[in-house]
Amino acid sequence: MTDKVTLGKLATGVPGLDILLGGGLNEFSFNLITGAPGCGKTTLAHQIMFSLANPQRRAVFFTVLGEPPLKMLRYQQQYSFFEMDKVGSAIRYVNLAADLRAGDYSGVLERITREVEDFGASLVFVDSFRSVIQTGKPGFEGMNELQYFVQELGTRMTSWMATTFLIGEYQHNEVEANPITTVADGMISMSQQHENNAVIRKIRIVKMRGQAHMSGSHTFRISDDGLRIYPRLLPPLADDRIPGVPVDTEKRRIPTGVAGLDEMLHGGLPQGHSLLAIGPTGCGKTILGSTFLRAGVARGEKGVMLCFEKGTARLRNAELAAMVQAGQVTIVESRRVDLTVEEFEDHLLEAIERTDARRVVIDSLSEFSLYLAPECRRDLRDGIFHILSSLAKRGVTALVTTGLDERTLNMNHARADIAYLTDAIVAMRYAEVDGHVRRYIGIVKVRGSDHSNELREYRITNEGIEIDPVPAQVNGVLFGRIDGVKSGE
Repeated sequence: MTDKVTLGKLATGVPGLDILLGGGLNEFSFNLITGAPGCGKTTLAHQIMFSLANPQRRAVFFTVLGEPPLKMLRYQQQYSFFEMDKVGSAIRYVNLAADLRAGDYSGVLERITREVEDFGASLVFVDSFRSVIQTGKPGFEGMNELQYFVQELGTRMTSWMATTFLIGEYQHNEVEANPITTVADGMISMSQQHENNAVIRKIRIVKMRGQAHMSGSHTFRISDDGLRIYPRLLPPLADDRIPGVPVDTEKRRIPTGVAGLDEMLHGGLPQGHSLLAIGPTGCGKTILGSTFLRAGVARGEKGVMLCFEKGTARLRNAELAAMVQAGQVTIVESRRVDLTVEEFEDHLLEAIERTDARRVVIDSLSEFSLYLAPECRRDLRDGIFHILSSLAKRGVTALVTTGLDERTLNMNHARADIAYLTDAIVAMRYAEVDGHVRRYIGIVKVRGSDHSNELREYRITNEGIEIDPVPAQVNGVLFGRIDGVKSGE
């Protein structure tokens, strides 16, 4: 026979979870949700239940010794996914505490069976299943009874075409030694890691029978809307980077707003490219970012600025403040210091989708890491790569700034860990020349495009950045004190 059984998929309603599962949850599967106290197991179960439950697909939620139904309802209804109208009609809560006190697995099994049959449930949740195990008999006899109970429960739920979830507070080694793991079709492990006063929650699909799920641990956050998972997955390639797709070698140029820089870029930055503006403090990187957004607004393009550590001082730039107040530029920032790169990306992309922005400024990467949880700082490079890939896929042009140690004394000034991630690099630097501080700018690279290799002097005025139209006559490096430097006539 060549016909194969097709497994039905259920959309969980948890953002990001279906991607980890490989397309959704297997219908009629027997699943285990594990993790230490406080990591979000019960909230995950409720979010899935309220997403799936309806009058045609009813759910029974069995509580054991952990939380009584009334207490659980009081807290779970604070989330936006909770729909009170479903309680009673599509969702029923049953407390098994009295049945467990008898210490007889068969009695608990019969009570579960009776409730599921009576309500016609297609979804079954038992929280916490570990409490069921702890009420059993000790020793070898208790283990045999537990194994029979788990196998019988799985068989009955499957025969009734019910999708089942057992929630338990298990550590990794406990799960591996538990007979329930041999019966479970799917296993979701949740954890929370504490480091330097920050807590990062992770979720991992340990197994999911019959489908290719994503491996590894993935960050998630619990908000008023419930869980949101951030899969470690790169966005699809932009059209111009897909093999076999014709490449537009004459991509539309995006003006930066600085006339001299656009000239050096031979007409502006190619649309969808990312430009890294790198230089020491005070060289004008933030001003360049504001000018870039202003140039977009002048063309009817909205912008988004992801910024750090500027606060109200940033809005003293009257022009930028006016663009923000007019809704032409959206500011994305955070006062929290324990976020992940994935959360910043989520906020950034949400603002882009909501406003249809075509330009993005990230100011700056030097301060980005200060707002990340300690564990996430090690993954900053991968996170920036993911953000820039997402922007390129959308055809959004980005300007990213980062600081540079002014003590560097050679042309290898770009940060090796991030410079290759961007399509173009502009070097901004200054030097002491005959008792004056002068600033210089040069184009280091523009991927797939010709550009000027001249080094030009520029000034920061009340009007913004002004670049000399001719190259500076420079002898030697530009950091530190330089003798014999002449500006172009």
